[in-house]
Amino acid sequence: MQSSIPASAPLQERINPSSTLRPPAAKSEIIGVDLFAGAGGFSLGALEAGVKIVAAVENQKSACATYRRNLIDNGLTRTVLFEQDVLELDPHEFMTEAGIRPGKCDIMLGGPPCQGFSTHRLNDSGVDDPRNQLLLRYFEYVNVIRPRFFLVENVPGLLWPRHRKFLDAFYRLANENGYDLPPPFILNARDYGVPQNRRRIFLLGTDRSERVSCAWPPAATHVDPADQGNPRDLPPWKTAATVFAQPLKDDDENNLHMRHNTDLTAAFERTPKNGGSRTKSGRVLKCHEGHNGHSDVYGRIDPFIPGPTMTTACINPSKGRFVHPTEPHGITLRHAARFQTFPEWFVFTGGLMAGGAQIGNAVPVQMATALIAPMVEVLEARRRTDSEAA
Repeated sequence: MQSSIPASAPLQERINPSSTLRPPAAKSEIIGVDLFAGAGGFSLGALEAGVKIVAAVENQKSACATYRRNLIDNGLTRTVLFEQDVLELDPHEFMTEAGIRPGKCDIMLGGPPCQGFSTHRLNDSGVDDPRNQLLLRYFEYVNVIRPRFFLVENVPGLLWPRHRKFLDAFYRLANENGYDLPPPFILNARDYGVPQNRRRIFLLGTDRSERVSCAWPPAATHVDPADQGNPRDLPPWKTAATVFAQPLKDDDENNLHMRHNTDLTAAFERTPKNGGSRTKSGRVLKCHEGHNGHSDVYGRIDPFIPGPTMTTACINPSKGRFVHPTEPHGITLRHAARFQTFPEWFVFTGGLMAGGAQIGNAVPVQMATALIAPMVEVLEARRRTDSEAA
């Protein structure tokens, strides 16, 4: 099923009827590229911020199919999608085929696969994981393409001492090659209107020869409802209830959830609604005996607070607090996509497991827009100034 929003519709309507999208002016397009693009969360957020994504790289087949279906085939963008391993794709070849000239890219995005840096990995697992090298490969692209800004997203585990050599090497390369790179920022998606408690690391690099800088990260747009010091009178964090408020459509390809056996379904029936945990359902497995860990698995999502972090296994209740707040089953792909602020027309391909992995790996669209918008404003202001001085 194709998107329910026709390709002939205005760009803003095709992206999100309620979005604040401003298409970039034809004479001053902000040009961007997206490495490790996944299903396109970063790219879609950039489009909403006014960036023209001219090229993207992703080697996971189902993610490529999702990216192409939603962002390219419907005419939303003319992005050149490279469906291959970034380690095998030469950055010079990437630039040539994408039509990018050195120094003409404004913003480079990327979220190198983070599993090697995950905080869920025990002891020294993940140390020297080959995927960790992708962080350094990202900078090889930076140094060839020479974007004015680059923005990297990763998990907080990147800051663990066991991975220090990769982060130190990344900073050394940035400094030696003319990029200013402040210390890592730990940002939470709930502070930017995403109904999810999701902490991630962001690295923002700026080409020091380009005379551009911006106040970053942007100030939070949403705050803890218990915070008494809220001088800007900002709205409270969005809760998980917003994800479940809108009914699912029967013809939605992503209206899918895991099928559970009768014992598990019965346990979910017994689990108290509104955030109940596994222990209250009477279901205790051998692996759970004798310790209090993993208390969230098979737990219901609490609708009164921001939802849990959507991981690559977000549709599997055995992997976290991913049971529907009131129903006796896990959340659907559509629910997971809503937690990541993907619009309703955005369809994830490849089936239940592949779709869940794509969703969990994505940068929340609304957060991406908020983080990229300050760069767009600075670049547009710079171009206006240059134009007036010419």
